[in-house]
Amino acid sequence: MMESEEGLRWRKQALKPIKTKTENKEGEDSVNHQVEEEPLSPSARLFHEPHFNVYIIAILGCKTQIYPDIAKASLVHTLLKHPRFSSLQVVQDGGEMKWVRTKVDLEKHVIVPELNPNMDDADQYVEDYVFNLSKSSIEKTQPMWDLHLLNVKTSDAEGVGIFRIHHSLGDGTSLMSLLLACTRQISDPQALPTVPGVAHMKKKKNAMNIRSSSWWIWRCLIGFWWGWQLFWNTVVDAFMFMVTALYLKDTETPLKGPPGIEFTPRRIVYRTVSLDDIKLVKNAMNTTINDVALGITQAGLSRYLNRRYGDSKKDDESSKTKNNLPKKIRLRSTLLINLRPTAGIQALSDMMEKDTEAKWGNWIGYVLLPFTIGLREDPLDYVRQAKATIDRKKHSFEAIFTFSVAELVLKIFGIKKASALSHSIMTRTTMCFSNLVGPLEEIGYYGHPMAYLAPTSYGQPHALMINFQSYSNKMTIVLSVDEDTIPDPKQLRDDIVDSLHLIKDAVIQKGLIKEDHNLNKI
Repeated sequence: MMESEEGLRWRKQALKPIKTKTENKEGEDSVNHQVEEEPLSPSARLFHEPHFNVYIIAILGCKTQIYPDIAKASLVHTLLKHPRFSSLQVVQDGGEMKWVRTKVDLEKHVIVPELNPNMDDADQYVEDYVFNLSKSSIEKTQPMWDLHLLNVKTSDAEGVGIFRIHHSLGDGTSLMSLLLACTRQISDPQALPTVPGVAHMKKKKNAMNIRSSSWWIWRCLIGFWWGWQLFWNTVVDAFMFMVTALYLKDTETPLKGPPGIEFTPRRIVYRTVSLDDIKLVKNAMNTTINDVALGITQAGLSRYLNRRYGDSKKDDESSKTKNNLPKKIRLRSTLLINLRPTAGIQALSDMMEKDTEAKWGNWIGYVLLPFTIGLREDPLDYVRQAKATIDRKKHSFEAIFTFSVAELVLKIFGIKKASALSHSIMTRTTMCFSNLVGPLEEIGYYGHPMAYLAPTSYGQPHALMINFQSYSNKMTIVLSVDEDTIPDPKQLRDDIVDSLHLIKDAVIQKGLIKEDHNLNKI
């Protein structure tokens, strides 16, 4: 394992790509020697700045032991076919950064430590392994990814694979899609997993006579109101983005990390719950999976902060059962949204198998998502409030505006100023939050049946990151935390899980359950 002090020193350094002079050698027509160059996108270059040395972690729990030879052989025919996973990031004369294809030595990328199969606490070992992994960076003289295979029996898996990928290779959604494109359904080994797309509301046919003048008047009024709301919401969001970049900070709660938090290691904990429980709440309240995920997160954060504020008081135990929360807590999450249309799993699979092209790259926009912190008598209010917040954010061009501002700053002032803008936004908010949709069926990764998926990241300027990842009939809730800020991450995780159970029980007690046999619909 890595030494902590040395690892932290390594992480604090700016990510300085190697400099090479590339030239085509005459007479060499081998694919491995062919130099393919493409400039890095501005967003990819941003992740090479000192304060944005971010790595994506994907923990894959398997139902069987993992066979390293099979995994390595499969990587050659899948992941290595993607140019980003077989290219160096180099600085050429003039400072321009480019992708340059190289020959990949899998022995440096696939790490298989020798482990004691009879260790006392395998779950804690895996947790500590990932914690120590977050203290280090990947050598810049090779493609910036690696895979760690741990053949230990944990409480929910027979073996664990840990992908670590530098964020410059792509956004989280695209990278997860790429990993899923390497999997196949357990029930049909030739079939790719089914990942549901964004649900669109079906338009109902209007029985009114479209020639009626009153209908046209109403349609114009509704269209005008819809456009005005879109315009006003975008103006408000743009204003909040600008004042946040200048001075507006979140409340200093026990969840907000100090300056320099991006250089600290992360403790990553997760828990898998029933996706059917979340769907039950969704169907009963006529919301979405995302609404419920945000609602239970707001409830869990409120419970946790109330306890932390109660612990800080010198009163007796009664202080922990009453409302200890300060009034008007401002707590926001920064959502990083890739505006580039993401290639589907089928397109990425074809790219690896048939050498076709697929869209790829980071076009990052920001959305500032406010969390409502407070104790509610009715637990369902957390979901109602979450739905109202998300519906409001959907009706705004905030992500497009923030992406455009970042691009403008980059072109006029350069990468340093663009990095400073992004860093100021991140450090003035409290956390990151995401919800990723996974396969509907059980899948196998290179022939290894998977028990769960747990994606997260480290290196971001937040002390807390919360990810939701669905898979088959499960939902995994993943927390990445700075232990100095949040010393009890498992308690916070349990507060979120307990909030789901409280909200589910409230739905049942109020008789809101609908006779719906389509629980498997997202």
